[in-house]
Amino acid sequence: MRLFQNCRYYPSLRPKLRELTASRPTFAGKMDAFLNFREAASHILLPVDQRQEWAFFTNGDDEEVQRLWARENGLSSRATLPEILKAQIEHHRADVFYNLDATGWPSDFVKSLPGCVKHVIAWHAAPLLDVVFSDYDLVVCNFPSILAAIAERGARTGYFFPSYDPVLEPYAARQDRPVDVLFVGGYSRHHRQRALVLEAVAALAKTYNIAYHIDRSRLCALAESPLGRLLPLASHRRPGSIRSIARAPIFGLDYYEALSSAKIVLNGAIDASGRDRGNMRCFEALGAGALLLSDDGNYPEGMVDGQTMVIYQSPEDAVRQIDRLIRATGEREETARAGHRLVANSYSKEVQWKRFEELVASL
Repeated sequence: MRLFQNCRYYPSLRPKLRELTASRPTFAGKMDAFLNFREAASHILLPVDQRQEWAFFTNGDDEEVQRLWARENGLSSRATLPEILKAQIEHHRADVFYNLDATGWPSDFVKSLPGCVKHVIAWHAAPLLDVVFSDYDLVVCNFPSILAAIAERGARTGYFFPSYDPVLEPYAARQDRPVDVLFVGGYSRHHRQRALVLEAVAALAKTYNIAYHIDRSRLCALAESPLGRLLPLASHRRPGSIRSIARAPIFGLDYYEALSSAKIVLNGAIDASGRDRGNMRCFEALGAGALLLSDDGNYPEGMVDGQTMVIYQSPEDAVRQIDRLIRATGEREETARAGHRLVANSYSKEVQWKRFEELVASL
């Protein structure tokens, strides 16, 4: 197999990446710095993480980095990002194209991939939008309801999952955890249930050390700007209790550091996931040795209430659980340790890669 993995990252991360890669003048150097920073590492496949020659990785929508590769490989300065990505695939002689950015690349791009590509696989765990999933040989994620909806559009689907990042091991061993409750994630109108929980828990900030690192949607940022306050955008503004404790978004190793400082990591699914649970934050929180407190639903195998994590039923219940768990130190720490053992053993990168190989073999 010659693997090509294409990803994207949040725009809020771009300034940090430019800082990290400023001293790396080559495409390979910048990709190495990105992978070392561990952003979205739970989705990075094992051969990429090991820097195997036959595994290529890029963030196809990062224009600066992609144009650097184009210059290094003699492409015209007028080449478009789709043309550059296809040139990379052909140059690598990839026979498996694994795309974690299905919404970013239209149907005509997928249909015109170089002839060396035998299998085209997409990860998708978000609202379906207008993606033509049938263009892919296989669409994967760990949300059965989303897979069922994609299958109804005529695509072949398969169950796949994020992995434990072994870089988290020393972070999980940390004993001093001054932050009582941590939330790191997005805030937008697509996260209504999550927003209600965040608001309820934010009220505990007078009693406990609550830390929110929130990446606002563009509309939310506009609504909270001086200009936006003159516009009818009140429904997109965060409540004052959340704004008062919200900090800047964090990613990669900075996110790992924050996870390792927290006793409890608060999680809430996006509305599009229905009753399915198991977003990336679940794997990351458990991997960092924190107690995962998450909303009720159907979780991946091994993520069990009271054994490897704790579930809340409502915003009010989340508040009650936090108050109880902060006091129940022994229970909280033992549950966190069990959660870490679960992801380290059952969701390792080796287990994830074996599943990916099985999926490819089934095509």
